[in-house]
Amino acid sequence: MKQLLFEDDPQFWFETLRVFGHASYGGSDFGEVVATASRIKPGDYDSWHDEWLAAAERLAAEAEKAHPISARDAYLRASTYYRSAEFFLHGNPADPRIAYAYDRSVECFHRAIEGFAGVERVEVPYEGHVLRGYFYRAPGTGRRPILLAHNGFDGSAEEVHFFGGAGGQERGYHVLAFDGPGQPSAIHRDGLVFRPDWEHVVGPVLDFALADPGVDPDKVALLGLSLGGMLAPRAAAFDSRIKAVVAVDGVFDAGSAVTAFLPWDRAEIERRANAPEDEELDRLLAAGRAASPTLRWATDHGRYVMGAATNREFLAKYLTYTLDGGVAERIQCPTLVCEATDDLVFNGHGETQSEPRRLYERLTGPKTLLSFTAEEGADAHCHVGAQRLATARVYDWLDETL
Repeated sequence: MKQLLFEDDPQFWFETLRVFGHASYGGSDFGEVVATASRIKPGDYDSWHDEWLAAAERLAAEAEKAHPISARDAYLRASTYYRSAEFFLHGNPADPRIAYAYDRSVECFHRAIEGFAGVERVEVPYEGHVLRGYFYRAPGTGRRPILLAHNGFDGSAEEVHFFGGAGGQERGYHVLAFDGPGQPSAIHRDGLVFRPDWEHVVGPVLDFALADPGVDPDKVALLGLSLGGMLAPRAAAFDSRIKAVVAVDGVFDAGSAVTAFLPWDRAEIERRANAPEDEELDRLLAAGRAASPTLRWATDHGRYVMGAATNREFLAKYLTYTLDGGVAERIQCPTLVCEATDDLVFNGHGETQSEPRRLYERLTGPKTLLSFTAEEGADAHCHVGAQRLATARVYDWLDETL
């Protein structure tokens, strides 16, 4: 898709498109996004924060005085804008602006869902902590299929509202959206960083979901977004209670998003990343950050959510997020692999096969590859420009599969 704003900064454009996309389920409004984005200085993280925060504050103040439905809608959009405000600040986790904007985003989302029928906050017991999320209960009686859904490297359980939460509920699915370790509520509230063995995260969530008498245990699906497109298949490889898995978008080796910037093969990069010192790798990562807005943001955020002190340590940890070593081949439930044909992160960078296709080719069980294209306005990472279209196709596949 053509970059309509921030022509020299694909990362700022992608995050703006992401906010645009949430309009599909009421999470933004076109004019508000254009007006806000047009005031932001390209590449300036402070400007990005200040403008989105100002938009969120104005809208939240309006919601306080609005009638119930108007307030619900305004709070939902304000939640999106607060979340956007702190998005690029994680290079300095001590920045007080992060906690303020995050807390306000969640608070506004909670106020918003008070106006939606059948949506409740939940806490899933997890290793002495809780995983926070939302249960979207399908209307009617009797047992219903359930979709467990989580985000990826940088998204939240609140954002799943726009990526299948609301869309599943209206189709007769229960949806349990949750944050796992490394994801916003877990990192903000409890300091829980990411872990690659995601089956140990999904297991307790499955226990929680299957204890609900309204859930059909034979119709349990799991969906992961972005990095979740590797994490969800990983969980499905080790837990037979999952009857279908959806990767939006599919990821075989998450490390490819960073290794594409480096001149060595993966084994050499892994050796260097885990070495006590490697000045050459450090210099190349610094140069990559200077040249690529995406790598600059990814390393800042990656240190934060992976619990890494340096960019090289982040890389070493991130390289463990892979389905290699026979993991992909273990997945036996039907798998839907979604592919964005112009993915900013996992497209192979014109040199190797895209991550969705790498995953698809390694699967040995029932599998479907679903490509989203520029003609559809859906070719961006996780189809953020076409969330209604993506939601429809995912649930139609689930209907046929379950």
